[in-house]
Amino acid sequence: MGLGKTLQIIALLEAKKESAMIVCPASLVYNWESEVNRFAPDLSVLPVVGEQKKREQMLKGYENYHIIITSYDLLKRDIELYESCSFRYCIADEAQYIKNPTTRVARAVKRIRADIRFALTGTPIENRLSDLYSIFDFVMPGYLKDYVSFKTDYEIPIVQQQDETILLRLQRFVHPFILRRKKEEVLKDLPPKMEHVIYVKMTDKQRELYNARLSLLRKELREKTEKEWQEDRLKILAELTRLRQICCAPDICYENYDGGSGKMDTCMELIEEAVEGEHRTLVFSQFVTVLNKIEQELRKRNIPFLFLSGKNTKEERRRMVEEFQKGQVPVFLISLKAGGTGLNLTAADVVLHVDPWWNGAIENQATDRAYRIGQIRALSVMKLVTKDSIEEKIIRLQERKTELANRVVSGEGMANHVFDRAELMELLDS
Repeated sequence: MGLGKTLQIIALLEAKKESAMIVCPASLVYNWESEVNRFAPDLSVLPVVGEQKKREQMLKGYENYHIIITSYDLLKRDIELYESCSFRYCIADEAQYIKNPTTRVARAVKRIRADIRFALTGTPIENRLSDLYSIFDFVMPGYLKDYVSFKTDYEIPIVQQQDETILLRLQRFVHPFILRRKKEEVLKDLPPKMEHVIYVKMTDKQRELYNARLSLLRKELREKTEKEWQEDRLKILAELTRLRQICCAPDICYENYDGGSGKMDTCMELIEEAVEGEHRTLVFSQFVTVLNKIEQELRKRNIPFLFLSGKNTKEERRRMVEEFQKGQVPVFLISLKAGGTGLNLTAADVVLHVDPWWNGAIENQATDRAYRIGQIRALSVMKLVTKDSIEEKIIRLQERKTELANRVVSGEGMANHVFDRAELMELLDS
């Protein structure tokens, strides 16, 4: 992540000057257009966005452009319009978007007619081994056979039976077609990245509330039959989310709570220290409600900040990035889902993760908004973890699940958060 995948593709398209279609997340359409205009201004680019009738009219003249860019969501709706189109290249950016082969998005991308296909991703295995299968099914249809065969021949033996021979066989099959770039190989002059896990204690009232919710959930799980467990999975996962929110700030769950939060106190101390030291800080959380709490505290302290969530338009995202990059604002609050990919924020030299996500690769993607080409200062990455809580278990789960992805593609990014009952009980046990 952050090692120039976009620029590599632009260099190829500039050299060949043949037709190409780029499919990417909606937030990156204009970023691709801007980068092509910057590095290959002689290539004509057509972003296929806007109203449906407008998109339909645009595609009638697609052959007049070197590069067509659209989003995964729009392609899913417009796939019939592309039936008569053909390209020399088709590029799937952030290809983890097609990790599930059964989705309409994945099926739509695979219907694009192109001679040569590229999948760009920093996390080829984001949740489970089948992610890798789906990406290969786009790049080289049929190479890993159908999914049922892949599951029988590879996924079950590797994941469930830890079969080393099958793992090595899969490695031999996929490695010739994966170009993986590591920071230490590509950016030899990139400044150091220092990572710190900061453990925080709950306040007394926070601990009391957390323990009460934890005991109740444990009791419910032990008393449920297997059938009841399957039927109530969504409810149970909602309770897990509630526990994680209590670790951050109990008052986002309980309106009249007034017992404070150890994590919020530590978070604000770190932000204030960074601002006083003239550092620029990115603050990530998967909970917008947690960022709202931090926003309130920043306002009390008269600390300028920007706030990016899923509610912002593409234009607002671009404006905020430019403002932060110019050094006008010291703190940027970003929801993990909305801003974990597609942003270049190298002006930051501090990254603060307020809460751990099940998937460590998603956190790393967020960190790499700052730790990428263009970063000239040492980066300090801090992860706040509530001691003696489910958050500590999430960190251990990240490490265990990441190991498989490391071995398959020498990458990182496997942290499945679809639990079976035994794994969930392990998370909740003290």
